[in-house]
Amino acid sequence: MSDILQKILATKAGEVAEGKRRLPLQELSARALDIPAARGFARRIGEVSKVGAAVIAEIKKASPSAGVIRADFHPGQIARSYQAGGAACLSVLTDTLYFQGADKYLAMAREACDLPVLRKDFLLDPWQIYQSRLLGADCILLIVAALEPGQLRDLDGLAHEIGLDVLVEVHDELELGHALTTGATLIGVNNRDLRTFQTDLGVSQRLRPLISGPRIMVAESGIHERGDVRRLRRAGVQAFLVGEAFMRAEDPGTALQALFYSEEVTDD
Repeated sequence: MSDILQKILATKAGEVAEGKRRLPLQELSARALDIPAARGFARRIGEVSKVGAAVIAEIKKASPSAGVIRADFHPGQIARSYQAGGAACLSVLTDTLYFQGADKYLAMAREACDLPVLRKDFLLDPWQIYQSRLLGADCILLIVAALEPGQLRDLDGLAHEIGLDVLVEVHDELELGHALTTGATLIGVNNRDLRTFQTDLGVSQRLRPLISGPRIMVAESGIHERGDVRRLRRAGVQAFLVGEAFMRAEDPGTALQALFYSEEVTDD
C-alpha cells in the first residue's frame, strides 16, 4: 500500500467515525433501504459493451497527483455533456480532502441525466455502503489494495444485498485473485502504479486474458488518445473509465465522442 493510500484511508476512517456519530448505522440503513431502485450500472455496461466501447465518464475536479484538473466545475452540466457524448455511465468523485469532491456532486450529476452513477471514493466500512445507497449511487468502488480479503467480500456482499453494483479495482495479478472471489461483475484494472503514479497500459493488456466468463473488465487510467483506445480494444477490453482526458477539455462530452466514437474504434 502506498503512503498516499494509507494517508487517505486514515482520513477516511476518521470521517466514518464522525459520520456514525451523527447518523448511527441503524438509522442510516433504514433510510437507505427506503429509496427508489438503482438504475442498473453493471447491466448498462454489459449492454453497451456488446456493441462497442462502454465508457464510464468521470466527473472529477482534482486529484493528489494532478492537482486541480477543472476549475470551472459544474457536475450537472458535465453529466449532461457526457450523456450527449455517448457515455454509458458516470463516475463521480465524492472524496473532499484529496479530490475536492462532495457527496452533493453525485446527486447533482444523477439528477441532470438518465445515466447510472458510480460513487468513486475510498470505502472501507458498511456504514459507507449504506451511505452510498442513500446518496443515490447505483454502483460503488471497492479497491482491493485498501481492503483485507474478508473485508472485501463482506462489503461486496452487502452492496449487492441492498441493490448496488460493485466495481472492484485491482492493480496486479495478486489483487485480481482476490477480486475474483467476490460476486462483482465489473473488474476495474487501474493502470496507475500506486507507488510511482506512473501509468502503463500494459497492465490492462496483461490482466485481460485472466478475466473471463460473465465478468467485464474496465480499463482505468492512462487513456488519453485514440491510439490508447485501439491498443486496448485489440487486447479485448470492452469497457473504459476515463476522467482526466475529458475534464481538461472545454466540453467533456465532445472530447468523449472524439476519443471513442467520432470514427469507429475497433479491435481490428
